[in-house]
Amino acid sequence: MNISITSAAARFYKQEVLLGEDQPLRLFVRVGGVGSGGFSVGISKEKPTHNSYHTTVEGITFFITEDDAWYFEGMTIDYNEDLNMMIFSNPQFEDIYHPEQ
Repeated sequence: MNISITSAAARFYKQEVLLGEDQPLRLFVRVGGVGSGGFSVGISKEKPTHNSYHTTVEGITFFITEDDAWYFEGMTIDYNEDLNMMIFSNPQFEDIYHPEQ
């Protein structure tokens, strides 16, 4: 799997989610609620499964399960300090919030 998580994004998650060293963070596809009509990235403090994809950035192990790999393949996750906003981009989808497989 090809996913890029920048150091800025990892530091943001570490601070905002209050992650300790060696505490993993699951990234998953989150389906929007009523009126949102799209997808987003969800996070959860969980332990990785044996068949999940792992990457470690800034001491944080991020993992994605096989079921969610379709959404994250090729994605870059960054944090823009000027906008105080997470940035999710993926060249495989023209519209990351309404992806078509």
